Amino acid sequence: MSVKIHPTAVVSERAELGEEVSVGPYTIVEEEVTIGQGTVIDAHVMIKAHTSVGRDCRLYPYASLGTDPQDLLYQGEETRLVIGDNNIIREFATLNRGTPRGGAVTRLGSHNMLMAYTHVGHDCQIGDHVVMVNLATLAGHCQVEDWAVLSGMVAVQQFTRIGTHAFIGGMTGVDKDVPPYCVASDYRARLYGLNTVGLKRRGFPAETVAQLKEAYRLLFRNKDSVLSVNLDRVEESLGHVPEVKRVVDFIRASKRGICR
Repeated sequence: MSVKIHPTAVVSERAELGEEVSVGPYTIVEEEVTIGQGTVIDAHVMIKAHTSVGRDCRLYPYASLGTDPQDLLYQGEETRLVIGDNNIIREFATLNRGTPRGGAVTRLGSHNMLMAYTHVGHDCQIGDHVVMVNLATLAGHCQVEDWAVLSGMVAVQQFTRIGTHAFIGGMTGVDKDVPPYCVASDYRARLYGLNTVGLKRRGFPAETVAQLKEAYRLLFRNKDSVLSVNLDRVEESLGHVPEVKRVVDFIRASKRGICR
């Protein structure tokens, strides 16, 4: 099956389209864009220069990929947006390219779903199997690890990290890092416990979930001790559990602080 390009679409001769790519009506694909095999691009999609899209993605109407970063310090330098395989990007989603001071690349992994009106700011790094529900927004330089879920109208402040398998409740403002495997919600994100529902759906063993619960209790429910002391205690008693070690390492690497 050859590439299908609607007569009204505008595709640069300097764009590279893989086999079985479909480009819908009134879509624009600029120069130095690469599109992987089997990707379907619907009507009215904008894909700007220096953007790469992987295999078997689905881009819905009015999605905007690779536009300039919304950063006053950006002076037109060549930066990139890199998108992996098997991603679903819904209507009016916007993904900006990176900036020189942020590594020059905005990156979206594979098997993600970005629902309508979601926004990925410049220099964000998103892993695999992430879900961003309608109107979820990432400011610049955010990191979202694998399997995280951002519910509707979540707003994440710049340089903030969301840990793996974390769940963010709807209409939450996130201004501090959210540890892996946790649930965060409220007007300003605060922790509400472990994401036990998500962990069970992902097939985590009951023993691992119980160990994570104990680590959470020691870290965040012991108000008689400072967090650094609690981290030492958890690492000493449960550091042999890979998931617990990941939580400890994530917290220790935090520069913004952890929502509590």
